[in-house]
Parts: sequence; structure tokens; C-alpha cells
Amino acid sequence: MKRRFGRTTPLALASAFALGALVSLDVGCGAPPRGVDWNGKRLAVVDMHLHPGDWDHVPEDTRKFLASRFPFPIGLDAEAAAKGSLLPESILGEIDDAGIWGAGLFAIYAPRTVGIASNELVAEDLTFAPDRFFGLASLRVDRWTTDRDAELDRLKSTLSRPGFVGIKVAHAHQHFRMDDPAFFPIYEISASLGKPLYLHTGTSPFPGTSQEPAYTDPAYLETAIQQFSGAKFILGHLGYDFEEKRHAGLDTCIRLAKTYSNVFLEPSALGSASSDPTGANLKEAMRRMREAGITDRILYGSDGPQSPGFVKGYLERTVTAMKETGYTEQEAADVLARNFARVFGVTIPAEAAE
Repeated sequence: MKRRFGRTTPLALASAFALGALVSLDVGCGAPPRGVDWNGKRLAVVDMHLHPGDWDHVPEDTRKFLASRFPFPIGLDAEAAAKGSLLPESILGEIDDAGIWGAGLFAIYAPRTVGIASNELVAEDLTFAPDRFFGLASLRVDRWTTDRDAELDRLKSTLSRPGFVGIKVAHAHQHFRMDDPAFFPIYEISASLGKPLYLHTGTSPFPGTSQEPAYTDPAYLETAIQQFSGAKFILGHLGYDFEEKRHAGLDTCIRLAKTYSNVFLEPSALGSASSDPTGANLKEAMRRMREAGITDRILYGSDGPQSPGFVKGYLERTVTAMKETGYTEQEAADVLARNFARVFGVTIPAEAAE
């Protein structure tokens, strides 16, 4: 397969080998088993939230932010390592190392914040592992006044392509209000085509993000949730405040999920070592969702690959949080894979956990 970024530098490859990062390497111990151990039984895992990308379409400030997250010695050549981490073969290596069977790959058009990972790029990446990668398409909204109809048509066309199972938007990164009816046709497409909609909620650490409540607070989605009952809304990050490293929208997310049958929750990134050093916030979120009786609405995602080992580490932190907050085997299995299969209409094979 053609590499969009060229080959990773020798230093980055050597660092990856030394740390077991960037690529999954067989060093004589055999490949890690699929799934996670739950009291002696292996449970299948789908990480619905992973980011491929094109380094050339990431803004300079965001490049520096991403590169700063790579540890020594990879940080000595952080740009090459960051480029390599976005490649489909690297993403596949990360999920293999974590024992994860399937992964959702997100397209995004946010040229002023996190950059552009086009639908075409994701479509190409899906061919790398068509039985394990699932695409979520996106669209441009920064030229909405003139290009709305064309963008909506492109979105519908992309959703008809093999492997695309849903839609991804990020109001804070794409700079459009959650409650602006001018953008409701996006939700209408989700409903009419039966393609679930993933939405970033909460603040964001990326440069240039819109941090005001209308772009971050999931309460501003309620009108659309009510109006488009046929659309499935997945509230990513649970409205977490990544600036202050605290829960801000958790109450709202739980209320929306309990009130509306078309609302689902995804606790990615908020429980990372950098955003939740003690792990207390992730445990609180997992506990409160379980106590609310909505474990059938939680979909697992990490928001990786971020930095080497992040995908595996986030899964381990999530499993620990579930075990320490009383999740049953059935509830854990639902969160880790079964809810994704049900919401997106995907079949998870028996070999996903072995």
C-alpha cells in the first residue's frame, strides 16, 4: 500500500522497536491474545474512536501540540513519529498490541484546529483492514453558506461506500453551534440513512477550538435529539472539560441518555493519564452511568492513537474502572463491543476474543 507520508526515520523506528510502540512486533513471544481478560474469560473489544490523518493538513500549532506528547527517545524525532502514528498499518499495530479486534476511523474537516482527515483518506485506510476497520465520514462546514448542498451530497455519497458506518462532527473544532438549525440537515441525513452520528462534546485542548457552551455543552444538542428521533446521537467524551480536567457535561449526558432512546455515550480521552492522572474521573463516570442503568448506551472508544501505547493503556484504564465500579461480565461485554455491534449493525466474529 502506498505510504502517504514516506517512510518513518530510522530513529523513530528504532525507538518504536525499543518501546514496543508505533508498530506491533513479534519478538518471539507470539501475538497478544484478542480481547481483554474478565475473570478468566476474554471479552471482545471494538475501539470506535481512532484518528488516521495527513500530517500535511494539520495546522502548525496542532503539529507542535501532538509532537509534544511523544516520550523520550521518540520525542527526539517527534514529527516523524507523529506522522507514522497516523498510518493505517500503525493503527492496526496499536489495536493488535492491545488485543482489540475492530476500530472506527474518523474523518474530520477542521482546517483551523485539528486539521483535515478526508473521507477519501479514510476510504483508502479502510482497504488496509476491511474486516476490522469501520469508517465515520465527515464534511466541511466552514463554507456552509455557499457549499452546503454540495457538502451534504458528498457526505451522502461517502456513506454509500463500503465500510462507512456513521458520521463524525466536532462542533468545537469545526466552529458551528450545536443548536444552529442551518446545520440540522446533517442530523437529517443520519436519520434517513440509518448512520449513527458521533459528536465531540466538551472543551478541547487543541489550539483554535471554540470553547463556548454552544459549541461544547451537550445540552445544546437537545433540540436536534428531539427533532431527529430516528438519528442515533453518540455524545463523545461525556462533555468533559479538558481544560480544567473535570466533569462538566456528565450530568447532562446521563440525563439525555435516560430521557431519549436515541442517545448513546462514549467516555474516550477523559480518562487518560494526562487528563485524569489519578483515574478518579473515569471511575466516577463509569460508576454513575452504571448506577443510572444505561450500560446498554455506552460505546467504548479511546481517541487514539495520540502517543505510542495510548490505545492499550486507555483500554486497561477503562477495564480497571469498570471492575472497580461493579460492572458485571455482561455489562462489560456490552460496553466493550456488543453495543457498538448493535448500534452500527456490525457483526463481531467469534475470533474477536480468543
